[in-house]
Amino acid sequence: MLSDGSITVFGPLTEDAYAGKLRQPGLEGDLYRYIDGWLRDPESSALIRKEFPRKEIRRRNTGYAVDVLMGMQPFDPEGEPFNMAKLLCGSEGTLAITLEAKLNLVPVLPPVQAVVPVHLNSVDEAMLANLIALRLGPTAVELIDRNILRCTADNPEQSRNRSFVQGDPGALLAVEFCCADEDELKNKVKALEEALRKEGFGYAFPTLRGPGMKAVWDLRQAGLGLLSNMPGDPKPVACIEDTCVHVTDQPAYIAGVREILDRLGLDCVFYAHIGDGEIHLRPVLDLKSGRDRQLFRQVTAEVAALVKRFRGSLSGEHGDGRVRGEWLRLMVGGEIYERLVHLKRVWDPQGLLNPGKIVEVPPMDTDLRYENGQETRSIDTVFDFSSTQGLLRMAEKCNGTAVCRKSHLMGGTMCPSYMATRDESNTTRARANQLREWLTRSDKANPFDQEELKAVMDLCLSCKACRSECPSNVDMARMKAEFLQHYYDANGVPFRAWVFAHYARIQSLLGSISPSLVNGMWRVRWIAGCVKRIIGIDSRRSIPALARRPLRRLIASGLSGLNQRTSGDREIWLFVDEFTQWQDAQVGWAAIEVLTALDYRVKVMPHPESARAMISKGLLRKARAVARKQVSLWADRVSGESPLVGIEPSAILGFRDEFPDLVGDDLRQAALGLASHSYTFEGFLARELDAGRIDRSRFKDEKATVVVHGHCQQKALEGTAAMAKALSLPPGYQVKMLSTGCCGMAGSFGYEKEHYDLSMRIGELVLFPEVRRMPEGAILCAAGTSCRHQVLDGTGRIALHPAEILRDALREESISHGS
Repeated sequence: MLSDGSITVFGPLTEDAYAGKLRQPGLEGDLYRYIDGWLRDPESSALIRKEFPRKEIRRRNTGYAVDVLMGMQPFDPEGEPFNMAKLLCGSEGTLAITLEAKLNLVPVLPPVQAVVPVHLNSVDEAMLANLIALRLGPTAVELIDRNILRCTADNPEQSRNRSFVQGDPGALLAVEFCCADEDELKNKVKALEEALRKEGFGYAFPTLRGPGMKAVWDLRQAGLGLLSNMPGDPKPVACIEDTCVHVTDQPAYIAGVREILDRLGLDCVFYAHIGDGEIHLRPVLDLKSGRDRQLFRQVTAEVAALVKRFRGSLSGEHGDGRVRGEWLRLMVGGEIYERLVHLKRVWDPQGLLNPGKIVEVPPMDTDLRYENGQETRSIDTVFDFSSTQGLLRMAEKCNGTAVCRKSHLMGGTMCPSYMATRDESNTTRARANQLREWLTRSDKANPFDQEELKAVMDLCLSCKACRSECPSNVDMARMKAEFLQHYYDANGVPFRAWVFAHYARIQSLLGSISPSLVNGMWRVRWIAGCVKRIIGIDSRRSIPALARRPLRRLIASGLSGLNQRTSGDREIWLFVDEFTQWQDAQVGWAAIEVLTALDYRVKVMPHPESARAMISKGLLRKARAVARKQVSLWADRVSGESPLVGIEPSAILGFRDEFPDLVGDDLRQAALGLASHSYTFEGFLARELDAGRIDRSRFKDEKATVVVHGHCQQKALEGTAAMAKALSLPPGYQVKMLSTGCCGMAGSFGYEKEHYDLSMRIGELVLFPEVRRMPEGAILCAAGTSCRHQVLDGTGRIALHPAEILRDALREESISHGS
């Protein structure tokens, strides 16, 4: 759509069609006539060739792409047919509004593929090693520097992806080869290592295939987000991050950049597209500081002049926009700049389309997110946010890369409410930005007391996917819980939140009456309906039944006998969470039978609830009291030889995730020690299997397919490998891990009447269809009690906990006789 509202189609034109466009009346004809008159002028075309970046540079997005149009017919008889769409590419919405686009696709790459992440001592070595690698025809060469690698340490997902890293390299040069056959691939990999070693470059050359390749590229793509993990206000900022020069000029150009950075006393991060001559350079600056704001401008001005000297592009792929538009006159010269300004006015006479970008741009250091000299507000919190220097700085870690705007087709879990609604306000990014704005600018004594914040936090499911999938580790579940506590301080705790937070107390009361009587009451429609209306539960949601015999009653009558049949001195402490105790006692008993059959003596003692519901509903001060009791109780009992093993993932993972930052300074070290010896049921079995302490012959040889939906928090904090390993203990079991994201239940979220429909929409994205497509006879597995309930309500299928599946796979003699 053009600025006058008319609709047009831009595409390749024949000679006659182009001539027809020149005769066409109206705005569209004006556009063609302006371009034709400019580019037919010999002096103008010569000036464009002189001032624009070298055409050999593939990544160039300087100003408007008139240099590309000049290489087309009729201006170049040997060029491709004229296509105005090429001018719109990179125009950032300043010339027209694109309603539809047809893209050209690159050819499918040859099937035999590998990545060699060459370990180098420095970025300077990588500059020269890159030139050697390019001689071998790789499909991609990318750079990852030491700064990014060190930022992976605290990111759960990326710390797993970096398992191939050896030592502490100054830089990784990721070289990808895609070949027609294995011999060609082996020859190229061998030639790469030999050529680099001959020049003294590189100390490790691992060859990665399949999942290993994905790990390298995931690590590389997470680079920008990972950089936000740098503690404090100084952050790697965007200003010179998009420069591109010819690849042969790159070593000299980077040397010039280093001279500028050293003179200005700036650290910098180097990463990305080294094989194309474009390295993302992000100087570390504190844009709350007046001095660094001046440096922000100065370093950009000096690097822009350096890029011009090499006839490079200040904007390789990200565009001139607001930050670099000010320097466009320097990059293309005054005469061409004025013609580009005129071009914009021809396309958009009234200045309606994204004004103030590319041309006629305000100075780059105006309208920044932070004000000059801005102090970061100190906020008292229940959680300890000292690792990020406060809650506000955790929110500020969000740098807007929008990984949270994933479609459900892309895999992963973050962010389930966005996946279902496709509404920006339901992204992790939106929540972090809202929180940052209110905590920074609110003049209330309690800055959390904002209805706007409550609204944007409402559809956060506290799945914790952002804890691992967000490269910046923006833990929105934790920030939401903190927000709720302070919001309740000002507005009181809603009745429903209080009920769900005190789930353990209520279930204990109901269970002590009579499970059969209570379950019978829930089957009476009017009784269940009244209870749901009073609490605020959706009428379509079923209420989980109480176990006929609570787990501790089963333990009291049968655990001693099972323990007597074990041999050896291996033992574990079993954490009896409130969900397993009152609802899923059969799951807990199955776990005990599996553990004792594998010769682990199970120990149990009275202990408080997990505090999971309290944390989820924002009653953090009550959760802190429970967490302190738990840590004080277990710290001296639990060890590597006597670990704490839990059944419900969200309950036991609180020991590892929230408790160390909840209990207070006096118990923090004890909590960290306890966290290191706390395991999910599946995680413990995987650990023991790796250590060679599990006899797989205790399981039957029968074949079965187990289809697994992973619990959100377990995927975020532990990953899925342990689950797959544990379920593979029976030799004939084939495990299929579904990429199903969040089930949509998320504790109490799916019960709440205003959230029920969204809960089911989330389930219908991937999980429910996958369950319905399951092959006949396959076993459906879900470790989370909420997940199993959601699957039952959404599909009518019963999902089993891993303990139940492994219990059924044990040989009878293993159960009856222990060892």
